[in-house]
Amino acid sequence: MGGDATNPAGTQPKKEIKAEDVFEPHLLAKYDPEVVKYVLKARASGAPAQHEFSIAEIRADPVRFAPPWSKDVTGIERIVDSEVTSEDGAKVPIRIYHPDPAQFGEGPYGLHLNFHGGGFVLGDLNTETQLCLSMRDGAGVVVIDVNYRHCPETIWGKCIQDAWAALTWARESAATLNINPDSVSVGGISAGGHISIVLQHMTRDVGIPLKLCLASVPPSSEALLYKDYAESPFTSFSEFANGPILPWARMKFFGEQCFPEDKTQEIREMWPDWWISPLKAKNWRGLCDTFIRTGECDSLRDEGEAYGFKLIEGGNKVTIKRYTGSPHIFMYLDWFEKKHQYDLDTIAALKQAHGVSENVKK
Repeated sequence: MGGDATNPAGTQPKKEIKAEDVFEPHLLAKYDPEVVKYVLKARASGAPAQHEFSIAEIRADPVRFAPPWSKDVTGIERIVDSEVTSEDGAKVPIRIYHPDPAQFGEGPYGLHLNFHGGGFVLGDLNTETQLCLSMRDGAGVVVIDVNYRHCPETIWGKCIQDAWAALTWARESAATLNINPDSVSVGGISAGGHISIVLQHMTRDVGIPLKLCLASVPPSSEALLYKDYAESPFTSFSEFANGPILPWARMKFFGEQCFPEDKTQEIREMWPDWWISPLKAKNWRGLCDTFIRTGECDSLRDEGEAYGFKLIEGGNKVTIKRYTGSPHIFMYLDWFEKKHQYDLDTIAALKQAHGVSENVKK
């Protein structure tokens, strides 16, 4: 949903931090050594964890709180910003990435819709620029990145309506976008993965075909409603509750923004319960192919994999991959070998799903 080893910019290193000061012994044994170094460097800066700031402070200074992997797209070719209209009339920003016709032909292209991570609270169209460019340039698909509305400014669940609006608009705009409306995939990281797996069921229910659902480190339980991490039935949730990246304190922060106590019942009554916890979905038949990816050192590991196992029980085609030694945010860490493997896995999965081959220039 969003890590916690990244600190606001502008802080100065204070002292050397030892691994034993940050990692419980059972965690230190599992984390990749390069990630341990990264965490220690971040901790040595002395900056508070982001969840120790109020949401008002975070909103007031977005540059300060932007993650280090955030990237502006100014000057990059074949990128257009636009917007779609959600069910309630709200305008939802999107960013459209088109592949290079010199490499991938004139189209029409497959389409991949991306929903960023951030606990349904954080993130924007710069958060996953690198990932969107990698998918566009590696797999030869049009990528639409969707900046769905966030909590607490917007009630939880509107994010899924925004995602649905983007999906249906894109299919209806196939000619303008130069895409094949029957070659569409969805995907996202963390909160974006959650949105993707909900869309997977929604599209099946109305007969919209999807080629693939790429859900990475997805929450699939009612974790944001827990009052204590011990409420989770999943071992990884407790195992990594006090870890340095996506600890329970950060999950609790996201939960407070998305499901404030005075609105929780109202939110529950607004939406199907499986929107909040996709594991509660009633029908597991006839869902699109799915690629679930988890990090070994992530509190959401087990529930993401549990969702994959439910898909398998329903007779669907599923690939589940766990990246060893990897925390919740590993796919953002450009220096991390597992991140580069993640990008290659994404490209391969999209090319297979959309039937893109090498040397497809027409």
